[in-house]
Amino acid sequence: MKKFLIAASAAMFALSSQAHGDDHHAESSPTSGAKVAAGHDHEHGHGDAIGVAGRADKVTRTVTVEMTDSMRFTPASFTAKQGETIRFKVKNSGQLKHEFVLGTEKELKEHYELMKKFPEMEHSDSNMVTVAPGQFGEVMWQFTKAGKIDFACLQPGHYDAGMKGAVNVAATKGAALKEAGHGDHQH
Repeated sequence: MKKFLIAASAAMFALSSQAHGDDHHAESSPTSGAKVAAGHDHEHGHGDAIGVAGRADKVTRTVTVEMTDSMRFTPASFTAKQGETIRFKVKNSGQLKHEFVLGTEKELKEHYELMKKFPEMEHSDSNMVTVAPGQFGEVMWQFTKAGKIDFACLQPGHYDAGMKGAVNVAATKGAALKEAGHGDHQH
C-alpha cells in the first residue's frame, strides 16, 4: 500500500508540475481530520491562478463551509474581496470522507481525473483539506486576483455528483494596483 501511495503521489506531482509549470514548494501542516500521503507535503504553485496560502495574522474573516453526503457544500457560493485572506473552517457533517479544494475549473477537473485513478491518494496542500466524517479542517487563503475561483470535493464520484462551488472575488482598487506592481508608489 505504501508503494501505491508513493506512486500515486509521484503521479500527482508530475501532473501538477506539468499543469502549473513550476516547482514552488512550501511546508504545509494538516489540520484535524486531514490526511497526508507519504512523500507529498508540498504545494504546486496555485498562486499565479487563484491566490496564495493565507497567513493567520492576515485573516480578515472566517467562513464556515459544511460538507454533506448529499454531495453539496453549504454555502455553495460566496463573495470575497481581492486581497482578502479568509479562514475556511470546513466541517464534514457526513459519513463519507470529503475534501474542500480551491482551484481553477481546469485544475480541479485534472486533479479529479487523477483521484479517480488513485482513489486512496491523500494529500495536503495549502489550497485543500481532506476531512474525515464528523471532523473539521481548515484552509487559509488569500485571494490575490479578481474573478471566479472554484472549489470542489475531488473524492471519486463526488465532483460528478455536483459537489462544487465558487468564490466570486471582487476587484479592489488598492489590490489591483499592488498586483500590477504599483502598490509601493505614492502619488
